Amino acid sequence: MTSSISRRDLLRTGAAGSLGIAVVGSFEAIAGPAAAQTAAAHGVTGYGPLVADPAGLLALPRGFSYTIVAEAGKTLLDTGEPTPSDADGTGVFRSRDGFVLVNNHEIGGSEPYGVPPLPGLTYDPGARGGTTNIVVDHRGKRVREYVSVAGTHNNCAGGVTPWETWLTCEETEQKAGGVYQKDHGYVFEVDPSDQKANQDPVALKFLGRYSHEAVAVDPRTDAIYLTEDASGPNGLYFRWVPPQGFKGRKGALRKLALSPGGDTAGKLQAMSCSKGGKHIPDLSLATQPGTTYKVTWVDVPDRDAKTVSVRKQFTDDQVTRSRKLEGAWWGDGGAYFVASYARNADGSVNEHDGQVWFYDPRSETVTLKTIFGVNPDPEADTHYDGPDNITVSPYGGIILAEDGEGVSHLVGVTKNGTPFPMARNEQSDSEFTGPVFSQDGKILFANIQSPGYVFAITGPWRRPGDGDNGHGHGPGGKDH
Repeated sequence: MTSSISRRDLLRTGAAGSLGIAVVGSFEAIAGPAAAQTAAAHGVTGYGPLVADPAGLLALPRGFSYTIVAEAGKTLLDTGEPTPSDADGTGVFRSRDGFVLVNNHEIGGSEPYGVPPLPGLTYDPGARGGTTNIVVDHRGKRVREYVSVAGTHNNCAGGVTPWETWLTCEETEQKAGGVYQKDHGYVFEVDPSDQKANQDPVALKFLGRYSHEAVAVDPRTDAIYLTEDASGPNGLYFRWVPPQGFKGRKGALRKLALSPGGDTAGKLQAMSCSKGGKHIPDLSLATQPGTTYKVTWVDVPDRDAKTVSVRKQFTDDQVTRSRKLEGAWWGDGGAYFVASYARNADGSVNEHDGQVWFYDPRSETVTLKTIFGVNPDPEADTHYDGPDNITVSPYGGIILAEDGEGVSHLVGVTKNGTPFPMARNEQSDSEFTGPVFSQDGKILFANIQSPGYVFAITGPWRRPGDGDNGHGHGPGGKDH
């Protein structure tokens, strides 16, 4: 997602680990559908090389195609206004005639097309962000689009719930003042199918007020795991434990937030890691896939950050920090989350261009699954950096949205650890956002944030190939 500090402003020397990408274990267990049993042809990496797009927009592997579902400033909402700018995190849900996408709009300033502040759907008329719901048919063809939540600020990522709603996250610590009538930095719940449930938006203050990025929800306990994209000091990884008797279902979070004492319902806690009894102050210490830390949780003193930012309420020996905590996804009985990059200049111990972590709630451990070394040549089409949003492929492995420097891709990682390009932005170096598969596995929805596209990608989906050597890692960890 966007940040006021770019990697271009930071030192690029002293990479942690090898260049490129490395993976431990298998991602197969995340999804494991019957479709994943079809092996890729020998010698093919991923779905094969990308084919240049004659329209100069989106390069895809041979046999794949895309349609534009929404385009900022051009497609129209039901109320006649243009689709808002800066499409970001996205959830997809089944509907009677196809699917509904809940699409975040990361609008925090002068973006050209804000989310219209419609009566009854607006939290703060001074804020221009929010979400739109996009109805598509079973082929991904656009049917309609309408505002679901307005008046929120810098809606970045979020996450789906087990009860089929979307949690949209404000990546900000903006307090009331000037044009803003209310404090921001909260999470809001969005119903993809019942517009009445979205009336009078309610901030879920018990989840804290900070620069929220993404969430993943445990379907067994209803615990919510949250990432924070912040610096000075670096951000934290959080867990919300619901109060006794809470049962997740549509409307339950809203009801809890509005109940007496709802602002502090349950426990909001920050992650603290250790290994062999030694405290781990920052996740960048890990440079080898397979590194596992024991996790304990520390209660947040003032989750609404009335006077001090939440992350500043802890000393470094109390919690484990990380630069650029980004995407999250629940799978394989735990929560996957992404650290986009780290530099010595931002306070990180080691430098990297991306980590994928897995938190196992049963063992109370966090394990480094994937690490990208610092990209030596961001302009090279075969080099990847800055993983952001993450989703799980029903055909095995994961898809990462690249928000780095230079050429921008959707990057796949096979279950055996081979990185491969799934798509390339042919128009600009703007980031990819919001990759998510339809429930039938036939459509990959994904966005390019600027100038603002939502795509439906279809093609010959199968288990992606690992290339000639079965592992896909040449010297330096890059495929060429």
